[in-house]
Amino acid sequence: MNVSAAAADPREQHWLSFQISNQLYAAPLIKVSEVIRQGELTPVPGAAADLLGIRHLRGRIIPVLDGRMRLGLPVDPAGDPARARIVMLSHADQLIGLRVDAVGELLCADDAQIAPPPPGRASRSDDPVSGVLSWQGGFVALLDVGRLCRLMSIRESDHVA
Repeated sequence: MNVSAAAADPREQHWLSFQISNQLYAAPLIKVSEVIRQGELTPVPGAAADLLGIRHLRGRIIPVLDGRMRLGLPVDPAGDPARARIVMLSHADQLIGLRVDAVGELLCADDAQIAPPPPGRASRSDDPVSGVLSWQGGFVALLDVGRLCRLMSIRESDHVA
């Protein structure tokens, strides 16, 4: 793929796909800062059930979410630990890690190829699925990083106090 040609078409969006459980998901590439191995995580007592812990990354403390729990997927059976990664997502100057079972391909789609989420999902304000993309006989659920990482609710609560 010619990167400069892709950047020239504003209708094209680039997504990093990854597998969580038996489902493919993707996050906007512009929101992905890097993909790393899990490494050492420090648990946070009293945190939300889907927060695996925090991790030090180049002088920053990064919260790491369990992708399966955050998306309401079965925790068992766990994927191959050798393929598991943490996708580092950025949103509004925040950096959040999302543990996934495996990282997939870079997807490229224009707005016309992206369908709205299935009926009923869009009515949930906390649902991180923003759309779906048909791909290789199945579909990829496209994620809204702000809702996935609950960053909007964090920012709103800061203004309330």
